[in-house]
Amino acid sequence: MDTRQLSSEDKGAARVLTLATTSFTLLFAVWLMLGVLAVPIKTEFGLNKVQFSWLTAIAILSGSIWRLPFGLWADRVGGRVAMTTITLVTAVPCLLTAYATSYTELMVYALFFGLAGNSFTSGVAWTSAWFSAQRQGVALGTFGAGNVGASVTKLIGPSLIALMPAAGLAGGVIPGGWRFVPMLYTVLLVIMAIVVWTMSPTPDRKPGAGRSLSTLLRPLSEMRVWRFGLYYVVVFGAYVALSVWMPNYYASVFKLGLGSAALLTALFIFPASLLRPLGGYLSDRFGARTVTYFTFVIMTLASLLLSVMDAQTLGLWGTFALVEVLGVGMGVGKASVYKYVPSYYPRDVGAVGGIVGTLGGLGGFLLPLGFGYLEALTGRPESCFWAVGFVTLTSLFALTVVVNALKRVERSSAPASLAGDAAE
Repeated sequence: MDTRQLSSEDKGAARVLTLATTSFTLLFAVWLMLGVLAVPIKTEFGLNKVQFSWLTAIAILSGSIWRLPFGLWADRVGGRVAMTTITLVTAVPCLLTAYATSYTELMVYALFFGLAGNSFTSGVAWTSAWFSAQRQGVALGTFGAGNVGASVTKLIGPSLIALMPAAGLAGGVIPGGWRFVPMLYTVLLVIMAIVVWTMSPTPDRKPGAGRSLSTLLRPLSEMRVWRFGLYYVVVFGAYVALSVWMPNYYASVFKLGLGSAALLTALFIFPASLLRPLGGYLSDRFGARTVTYFTFVIMTLASLLLSVMDAQTLGLWGTFALVEVLGVGMGVGKASVYKYVPSYYPRDVGAVGGIVGTLGGLGGFLLPLGFGYLEALTGRPESCFWAVGFVTLTSLFALTVVVNALKRVERSSAPASLAGDAAE
C-alpha cells in the first residue's frame, strides 16, 4: 500500500471522526435538553417531583433501549447513512416539542426526540470502522467527548429563555421562552444532516455487511459483555442522570436561579465529557482494566461523602467540588470502559457496543426516577447520591472479583487464553 493511499485513508478517518463527533455533540444536546428546559416546564405545567422525574427520564429511555439495533444497523449500512438518518428524523419531534400544549404531548415528543441518544452506538461503530486497534482508544475517546453536548443547553438555554419574549416572534410562528430552544435545535439538526451526508468519505466502511444476525449477536451470550454494561451504568448512566437532575437539585437545595444552577451543572459536564480523550490515551497505554479500577475507587469515595453528609453541612462549594470529582471519574471511565469493546470484539463493535450502551443508557433512565422516588419517600435531597454510590460500589465489587481472578491465574501460570479472559 503506497503512501498516498495511507494518506487518503488517514484523511478519511479524520473526516469521519470530525463529522461523527460534531453530529453526536448536537444530538446529545437535543437528547438531554430537558435537563434545563424541564425546570420552566415544571412551573408552566405545575408538575410534581415524580412527574418531573418522568419527563426528564423518558427521552433517556428512548435513547437507550434502541442502542443495540442502531449499532447493528450502523455496522450493516455504514455510519454515514445511520448518522444522517438519526439526525434528520430527530428534527421532527424536536420541532413538535416547541409547540406542545400539555404534559402528555411533551412526554410523547420526548419519547421520539430521545432517539437522538442512539447516535452514540452508531457513531462508535462508524468511528471504530475507520481506525486501527492501536488508535481506537483516543479516537473513541475523542468521539465520546461529544457528551459535552449535554452542557450546551445548560449554557445557552437560560439566556435564550430570558431573551426571547414569551409570545415569540413573527406573531408566534417562532415560539418564545423555553420553546425557542427546541426550535433552534430543529434548524441545526437539518443543517447537520446535510453536512454529514455531503462531506462523509465514500465508499463508507460496513464491517457488518454480509454477516448473519445470529453471528453479529453471538458475543452477547458472554457474561463479560454484560459486565461491561454494568460498568457503563456507573460512568455513563449516572452521568446522564446527574446531567438532567443537578439543575433542579442546585436550584431547590441551594435556592439558586436557573442560570446559576445550569452553569454549575455545565461545569460538571465539562470534565465528564472532555476528559474522555485522556481516558482513551490512558487506556491505550495502561489498559482499560487498570484505568477503570482506579476510576471506580475515586468515584466510590466521592459518592460516599455526598451520601452521608447533609447538603447544607457540605455547603454549595463542598457539594460542587465532590460532584466535580465524580465528573472527572466519569470522563476518564467512559473511555476506559468503551476501550474494552473493540479490544475484545473488533468485528462486533456495533452489537457489543450497542448492548453496553443500552445498559448504560437504561441506567441513565432508571436513576433519575430513583432520585425522584427516593427524595419523595425520605425528604432527603442528597438521596440521589445514595443511588449513584450503590451502583458504583456494585461495579467496583464486580471488577475487584475479576482482578482477584486475574491474580490467581497469574500465580498458577494458567494458559494465556485464560489469562486474557480474566483480564477484564
